[in-house]
Amino acid sequence: MKKIKRLWLMGMLIFSLAAVFGMVTAQAVELPREIMVVGSNYGITTWDPSAAFSTEAVYMPNIYEGLTRTTLPEAEEKVEPLLATDWEFSPDGLSWTFYLREGVTFHDGDAFNAQAVKTAIERTMNMGKGAAFIFSAVDEITVIDEYTVKFDLSAGVPIDRIVASANGAWIMSPTSAAQPREWFEEGNAAGTGPYKLTNWKPDEEIILTKFEDYWGGWEGPHFEKIVIRRVNDAVVLQNMLESGAADLVTRIPTDNVAQVDEREDCDVLVFPSFYSYCLHLNTQRAPLDNKLVRQAISYAIPYQDMVTVGAGGLGRQSVGPIPYGEFGHDESLFQYTYDLDKAKALMAQAGYADGIDRTLVYTYCAENIVEEASSPLVKEGLANIGIEVEIQPITWSAQWAKSKGDVAGRQDIFALLWWPTFNDPYDTLYSLWHSEDAPFFNLAYYSNPKVDSLMDTAYKTPDPVAALALWSACQEILIEEAPSVYFLDVENSVPIRTAVKGYISNPAYAGAMWFYYMHK
Repeated sequence: MKKIKRLWLMGMLIFSLAAVFGMVTAQAVELPREIMVVGSNYGITTWDPSAAFSTEAVYMPNIYEGLTRTTLPEAEEKVEPLLATDWEFSPDGLSWTFYLREGVTFHDGDAFNAQAVKTAIERTMNMGKGAAFIFSAVDEITVIDEYTVKFDLSAGVPIDRIVASANGAWIMSPTSAAQPREWFEEGNAAGTGPYKLTNWKPDEEIILTKFEDYWGGWEGPHFEKIVIRRVNDAVVLQNMLESGAADLVTRIPTDNVAQVDEREDCDVLVFPSFYSYCLHLNTQRAPLDNKLVRQAISYAIPYQDMVTVGAGGLGRQSVGPIPYGEFGHDESLFQYTYDLDKAKALMAQAGYADGIDRTLVYTYCAENIVEEASSPLVKEGLANIGIEVEIQPITWSAQWAKSKGDVAGRQDIFALLWWPTFNDPYDTLYSLWHSEDAPFFNLAYYSNPKVDSLMDTAYKTPDPVAALALWSACQEILIEEAPSVYFLDVENSVPIRTAVKGYISNPAYAGAMWFYYMHK
């Protein structure tokens, strides 16, 4: 069997124009070199760049761009220029000035300039949908001159990372910004990206076409048209890939990954992602209000089995609450291991040597296959230390409602898949473990004033080195107090034809496909 590749950067992605789709056969299909066909299970909830906050993020970076872009995790600098070429901030971090790229044109012919930036971001802020919260610290956006724009903030947040967000930071043309949401929902768009949205049939097809005036140019090999076929069935997607009717697909059955990777004409590329799984423990209810019990649970989880069985080998045990590669991740932090002796000793120290006297309710999203496969392993691990668990697979909406409902009816353990909106620990740590008057994403109902203070200070520290030290200190407490079990950082697998080159996976953009860099 070919070794599955774990890479950050690699040639890949294209989608086929086979006017076929309805039934895909095993007969080989030869796709045009200038057209890429993608089989994708990712749908569109909205085309409005100010409101988009779901799986359309897979396609958005091809149509729209932000001022900056998050770099790959191994890069020394965490953001790179995109529509802004340079930026600086005041000593107190409350004022950021961005110098913009000249000669950029929107798809509808509007000129890109400082006023366009102000108009686009203020539209998102005023709409208040999707990821608009990322701009909560922005007091004012000022046009200094045609290609200089200034952000004045109420707190010294890392605005350079915020404007690189995978959601909420896209710059649309001034003309389109004046349109109502209905205009976008009809499949209209006007960004500065390399591809224009030229056709959309909901739940059927998306067509992106080369934007001739793209500021990045079109030298070298590129796809001129991207055809995305919307397909939910993983088996059908695998057939499309193997027959050559698709150059890339977004998923195949987990059990078939090795089979597909063995083929000479296909690869399964594997990349780190910012997706991570936690088990959030209800710290407001006994016995999980006892730190020793929570630590015992953290020692009773068979982590390697969770990776192998739960994730099909596509992942690694988490080191702390911030996933591998995300800004703020600290590989030197303490990591729990599967150690039943330590777990039992902690249970005895907590006064539960003979186990607890009630069954804990464990909920997971029934649609999530990783959580489904992992749950029996958790149940078995906790049974070994005298904790019985009732597993409740329920829909995501029902699980979410249960966590917000009557205190007595909330779950004891909440399995959650998480990924950040932008590459900063604030979006992960603050959302999941900052004190809340009413529960939202803090599904452990955890509260610690020292942790709150560290988060608030770190987020408002513009110097990344100083901020990292604060984020690490915050994580040390979260690991020691164990309000959650940090068990899996997920890897992203990409089934692709070997003929496709140039595939880039950037974990800050949650599965986004960067078609501009791909070719045959």
